[in-house]
Amino acid sequence: MSEALELISCRSGKKKVAVAKALILVIFILASIGIVRFTPVQEYLTAELLRQFLDGAGIWAPAVFIVIYAVGVSLFVPSILLTGLGAALFGPYQGFLYVWIGAMMGSSLAFYIARTLGRDFAASLVGERLKKYDDAIARNGFATVLYLRLVYFPFTPMNFGMGLTKVRFAEYFFGTGLGILVGTFIFTFFIGTFAEIWETGDWQQLKSFKLFLGLGLFVLSLFIPKALKKMKGED
Repeated sequence: MSEALELISCRSGKKKVAVAKALILVIFILASIGIVRFTPVQEYLTAELLRQFLDGAGIWAPAVFIVIYAVGVSLFVPSILLTGLGAALFGPYQGFLYVWIGAMMGSSLAFYIARTLGRDFAASLVGERLKKYDDAIARNGFATVLYLRLVYFPFTPMNFGMGLTKVRFAEYFFGTGLGILVGTFIFTFFIGTFAEIWETGDWQQLKSFKLFLGLGLFVLSLFIPKALKKMKGED
């Protein structure tokens, strides 16, 4: 009898801890969204102001930008804004590299925050029906993450959402790395190329093959999600 009571007490204690951690996660997410939406924080995220800040970092500017990107997407700053800034500041090629690294760091950070604070509570809520989906994600983690990244599922919500599932981190990491590769390159190539033309004032380059290639790739990327959904037999 005493062992049964001790077991019940232990389970109750674990549930309380899980609920407390989940509340911290919810507060963190709501606070992050509130700061981004209802404070002037995004007004400081402009190419001019960020360039001035990074100039002070000297040779460490790329590393500082990567950290800003990683922290920013974990705090629900729109990833498309940060990606555009990276391309505008560092150009199409270095911009792509720094944005991709920052995105990988930020997605990993958000995943671990959600996994640490919310997974236990999420697991306690999973019924038999949802458990099938959770198990399916665990069995096909890499493919699931890769597909959702390729169809441009909202970046930060997915980072946190995947942390609540049973997907293994390694599969999440490599699925994310491969899944965002094409879209990130296309977007940074187009924005970075246009930013170079704007900065140099050489408007003759508007007729260049490089800009048309970037524009073509950008337009093509918009059709990737639809093509993938058709391949999977979705409407």
